[in-house]
Amino acid sequence: MRARIGVAIMAAALLLYIWLVGLRAVALLGTGEPVAIAMGVAMLVLPAIAVWALGRELWFGARAERLGARLEAEGALPDDSVAVRPSGRVERADGDAVFPRYRAEVEAHPDDWRAWYRLGLAYDAAGDRTRARAAIREAIRREKTDR
Repeated sequence: MRARIGVAIMAAALLLYIWLVGLRAVALLGTGEPVAIAMGVAMLVLPAIAVWALGRELWFGARAERLGARLEAEGALPDDSVAVRPSGRVERADGDAVFPRYRAEVEAHPDDWRAWYRLGLAYDAAGDRTRARAAIREAIRREKTDR
């Protein structure tokens, strides 16, 4: 729940920033000066990209959370006992130790979205966020195909 509140606050702050930048961009466009117009256009394009990126990340988070809840309901989430830091993050050595099991599961069942999701959790526990997100995206894609 704390993560959702944090995401909501950050999204609201970004939207406020985008609105304020948009007001400034419109003011620059109204000056009639070529440099100011170019800056105004850039100030409209960049916030549009930010809104797109924010929407994409929120959509990814919602889909990943839905799959996690589904795995939890099925009792299929990893239940490895690993040491955690006070922050709640898994100790990297423990994350590295459980990783091969989940990698082998994906190699044995490459079409199983559940295996991909668990691999994403293992990557995350091992500290590799880039591969974790890629594995979760693959799980989302494969689950969508299953439906």
